[in-house]
Amino acid sequence: MDWTPARDALHRLPSLALGDVPAPVEPMDRLRAALGAGAPRLLVKRDDAIPFGFGGNKVRKLRLVVAQALEQGADTLVTTGGVQSNHCRATAAAAAKLGLRCVLVVNGAPQPAPSANALLDRLLGAEVEYVAGREERAPRLRAVCERLRAEGRRPFLIPLGASTPLGAAGFALAIGELLQQGPAPDVIVHATSSGGTQAGLVAGVALHGLRTRVIGVSADEPAASLASTVREIVAGLGALLGGDGEALARASSIEVDDRFVGDGYGVPSAASREAQELAARTEALFVDHTYTAKAFAGLLAQLREGRFGEAQTVLFWHTGGQVGLFA
Repeated sequence: MDWTPARDALHRLPSLALGDVPAPVEPMDRLRAALGAGAPRLLVKRDDAIPFGFGGNKVRKLRLVVAQALEQGADTLVTTGGVQSNHCRATAAAAAKLGLRCVLVVNGAPQPAPSANALLDRLLGAEVEYVAGREERAPRLRAVCERLRAEGRRPFLIPLGASTPLGAAGFALAIGELLQQGPAPDVIVHATSSGGTQAGLVAGVALHGLRTRVIGVSADEPAASLASTVREIVAGLGALLGGDGEALARASSIEVDDRFVGDGYGVPSAASREAQELAARTEALFVDHTYTAKAFAGLLAQLREGRFGEAQTVLFWHTGGQVGLFA
């Protein structure tokens, strides 16, 4: 199928300039040497180095999602996540930069002395409402939006992780950015959780006619469930771009590795600790136990299992999260 019209529509989507310089691509030669003979060429795409609000993958999504909020006349951004949510921090940063109000509904208890992302949320001026568990987030979000409307405000609700078709478009665009920096890698490995990043990457690969495999390493969800979520977002993105969403979903190969969740979301494992130390000591990369250390552990396991050939190029897409090291 010719995806040129959809690619053109992708580039016409309104987007904000939030740290939108190309995130660098760097070789990981010391890691390759540490892995020994037979390791493929290794690269890292540094979304952790995006120069806005401590960077990370959420910034790419928010460029488009918040542009839509402004088009709709919103004056308040409302979203949700955990106490140490990278997405909440990035949303609060976008709101502060644009002069918008921000309300965050987070599950967990307030810290006596806020640290890491929770500290940044406070510094950025976000209002934080706490709920006990994940299941309480949706009803509280509805109540917050109703209250804000009653106060005469114009809230814009951003779903968890900005993992919507529009948010995923930020990563379909990122594939184009990657291609401007060099040849397409044979494999991309990254952390996946709410599905938007992976949906954008696999859709971007399909829209550009690439043969690149995209492997998402789950931070929490079972592989089958997460793959279903990703496929649904891809279909929505295809429709958003004026194409056949189901055809785009069929053209997108979705691979999820859920072997590295360990004892649960955000809980360090022996594999994530080893990956964190190896990333730091070979490449001065900092990865967090919630997302990127588990994804890096997945990368290491697949390399050690000989899943990739020596002549291949494997890229680790660093989705950020380094602020979580200071929680």
